[in-house]
Amino acid sequence: MYQYTPFDKQFVQLRAAQFRDQLERWQAGTLAEDEFRPLRLQNGWYVQRFAPMLRIAVPYGEINSAQVRVLGTIARDYDRKDENDLSKANPGLSDLTSLPSAVAHFTTRQNVQFNWIPLAKSADVMDLLASVHLHGIQTSGNCIRNTTSDERAGVAVDEIADPRPIAEIIRQWSTLHPEFAFLPRKFKIAITGATDDRAATAWHDVGLHVLKNEAGEVGLRVMVGGGMGRTPVVGTVIREFLPWNQLLNYLEAVIRVYNRWGRRDNIYKARIKILVKAEGQRYIDEVEAEYQEIIAHDGGPHTITQTELDRVSASFEVPASRQGALPASTITAPANFDTSTTEYQRWLKQNVSAHKNPALRVVTLSFKRPGYSPGDATADQLAGAADLMDRYSAGEARVTHDQNLVLPWVREDELTALYTEARAAGLALSNIRLLTDMIACPGGDFCALANARSLPIAEAITARYQDMDELHDLGEIDLHMSGCINSCGHHHSAHIGILGVDKDGQEWYQVTLAGSDGSDLSGHAAAGKVVGPSFSAAEVPEVIEALLDTYRANRQNAEGKAETFIDTLRRVGQDPFKAAANAARISTGRPAAVAA
Repeated sequence: MYQYTPFDKQFVQLRAAQFRDQLERWQAGTLAEDEFRPLRLQNGWYVQRFAPMLRIAVPYGEINSAQVRVLGTIARDYDRKDENDLSKANPGLSDLTSLPSAVAHFTTRQNVQFNWIPLAKSADVMDLLASVHLHGIQTSGNCIRNTTSDERAGVAVDEIADPRPIAEIIRQWSTLHPEFAFLPRKFKIAITGATDDRAATAWHDVGLHVLKNEAGEVGLRVMVGGGMGRTPVVGTVIREFLPWNQLLNYLEAVIRVYNRWGRRDNIYKARIKILVKAEGQRYIDEVEAEYQEIIAHDGGPHTITQTELDRVSASFEVPASRQGALPASTITAPANFDTSTTEYQRWLKQNVSAHKNPALRVVTLSFKRPGYSPGDATADQLAGAADLMDRYSAGEARVTHDQNLVLPWVREDELTALYTEARAAGLALSNIRLLTDMIACPGGDFCALANARSLPIAEAITARYQDMDELHDLGEIDLHMSGCINSCGHHHSAHIGILGVDKDGQEWYQVTLAGSDGSDLSGHAAAGKVVGPSFSAAEVPEVIEALLDTYRANRQNAEGKAETFIDTLRRVGQDPFKAAANAARISTGRPAAVAA
């Protein structure tokens, strides 16, 4: 993975020192609250419903074992509910003792969040992060946020070219970019180099696909204007093939036009998707004109040279321990372990993926298990994951878009040993891509913007579907959940989406069907459609069961393989599913015609 230069390291350390000075001046009363607020936000420090929330950047999801251990230390020593003043908590919401603390939360943006760190200790945490080159820079604010990518970048069998060097070059270019520090709204970029779009690029402000043209030249397919929220929009392709060395010049044009014309008078219409949707070809033409003007000056001030690409790419070489012919492994599984067990074979199918090197595998550790909120990792689990990274994955992991952790450098002959250790740590549940591998935001239990709680719904669904035979029979299903229309849980892109809504001060939930992240370059990204009136919290698990029963009743089998949920839904249409969902409604004493 990328190794920070001495400049990078010094920059992160100086930023932490600067934040400590700002915090101390705020505590002393010499820096006003209105002056401190933007400074803490620029370092990833929010104030949520009950306590501060810290968001830590993990560029394109790559993380090493030393960084994971520090996250574990922060979870254990700083993410504590009892050190915050909870007297202002709304007593009608929940028993705060039930809310998870002492955990790190993996997000859909490949970042890491903490929900209970007191601001008084925030500078100590920033120093800890800086010691392993982590920070919260540009994880908040109307700027270019953390660039995300495919968690299998560099190792995927369907990869056309490794996108990580380009992602790192974007990180260096965009960090504290003076022109784009105060955009109309936050700006998110995602990049993939594979045919299977595991980075959900179509749902980003800019989505990039690394590809090759007929001449074998590397370039990028550029999509602009994707996004969720109140107005879900799939990105528009504005360049089918952009030479790789022109990417920064082109991004400059894309964002400069947005910065010039994006709405600043209405926060709900400020994202670039609104501008692209409203202006269409006019926006594309202006970007092209801006780009041509940029490159007219000596070929463009941000043209990426081959020398620079080679310098950055050198940091992404295959780890030395995974190069060439691999010696026999010295790690063995317990002598009495039976590799023919159903659960182990299921784990191999769901959690283990092919690798560019036939001697290696990509393994997903599941952070979607009973008793934990989706994407949450305790201090002990983080320490255990770091040990697994060192022992089985050359010290490296990737945070995934689906809120799990991937080990990208696992030897095929060590899979059994890894499984036994991961199972002991509670991280080997074979539910990857299945129903309980759901995406969920923290919702109303933490977020001040949320209309409803997500975590209790996630817990109820997880508890109901613990029969692994049933879970595997249902097959691959994307279930995503958001506590409000801001869509941090990506409910729009789910096969089954759940959205919390506020109706007269009460929590209700919309259900949507047939959304998609976008699975390939042909472009299958789509927003789900609402099935009908909203449901109460108690009704949601019943609705999910009714949808799944409808799937089982309508799915077809071919050559002994069952049709997937999404394929059945697309084939038969949504009407039978809508009817089943609405028939599952529990009597609430409210009119059935109430719309969400």
